Amino acid sequence: MPSPVLTPLVLTDEERLTLERWARRPKSAQALALRCRIVLAAATGASNSEIARRLELDVATVRKWRSRFLVRRLEGLTDEPRPGAPRTIADEELEAMIVRTLEETPPDATHWSTRSMAKATGMSQATVSRIWRAFGLKPHLVDSFKLSTDPQFVDKVRDVVGLYLNPPEGALVLCADEKSPIQALDRTAPVLPLRPGLPERRTHDYVRHGTTNLYAALDVASGKVISTMTEHHRATEFRKFLNLINRTVPKDLEVHLVIDNVSTHKTPEIHRWLVRHPRFHLHFTPTYSSWMNLVERWFAELTNKWLRRGTHRSTKELEASINDWVGHWNDDPQPFVWHKTADEILETLAGYCGRISESGH
Repeated sequence: MPSPVLTPLVLTDEERLTLERWARRPKSAQALALRCRIVLAAATGASNSEIARRLELDVATVRKWRSRFLVRRLEGLTDEPRPGAPRTIADEELEAMIVRTLEETPPDATHWSTRSMAKATGMSQATVSRIWRAFGLKPHLVDSFKLSTDPQFVDKVRDVVGLYLNPPEGALVLCADEKSPIQALDRTAPVLPLRPGLPERRTHDYVRHGTTNLYAALDVASGKVISTMTEHHRATEFRKFLNLINRTVPKDLEVHLVIDNVSTHKTPEIHRWLVRHPRFHLHFTPTYSSWMNLVERWFAELTNKWLRRGTHRSTKELEASINDWVGHWNDDPQPFVWHKTADEILETLAGYCGRISESGH
């Protein structure tokens, strides 16, 4: 029997460029690249058998992708979605289960689990888990928040955020606070090191060897830190820390210091010191709003990377260890960039208050 007459395959310039790019791009799937080569060869007028021989393929494969391209062009070269099992859960059942997750609780628990929801709805545990993942529902998790009761909350937010986003010229913005107390802890037995298949292991109990207090001031612009450690954390120690900052910062710069509302920052001794040093300007964060002080973010780095798994047999050893870490940080400081405007923060807070009963908003 004579061979069937092939429908001519003619490419536009754009299609040819696309096929050539897909065929040679290293990140293209190999199956897609092969289909592109089939179509490009067909566009030269070659027969299916010639293309199959040249590319070492079955003739049926060449015929399939040539026909798909003629009907659907470039879209025909992608894989069609494979049919799956038909849905067994109606939209009404799905909606009812989600509403139940959001608005009800089981009679014997404070929150749903996949097992309790499966038992209550008659669905399988795997189905409940899959639906919760699809809608981002996690009944087992709970988050906490604390609302500031500061009557000057709005003014303080605008003041501090204004320093971060639009710092004054000829001035240095520092975020300062004390981390206290930091315990010098040692384990009751030697730490077992990391091994293939085993994590680092340590005893649950520990021995205390005293505490120290870390005062730190983070330069918002550069990320560098001025720090010192003291035995106590009184107004006297805070005044000494201010003296350290005064000696460290060039005399021609104004100093804007972001601090919290702890009582040691507001004593008569500190007021007298500020009168003698008029280049210092204090900016207080609102009460219960330590998240607005960027040095707290630096304290988190220190804790997570150095202190949490550290072992120290004395406060001197602990202080030397912290000084080493601060030195490494200042060799390559990483500033923390503030992004939220004051209006965005206040709008977010208003949204929270709007969802809280008896919030007064």
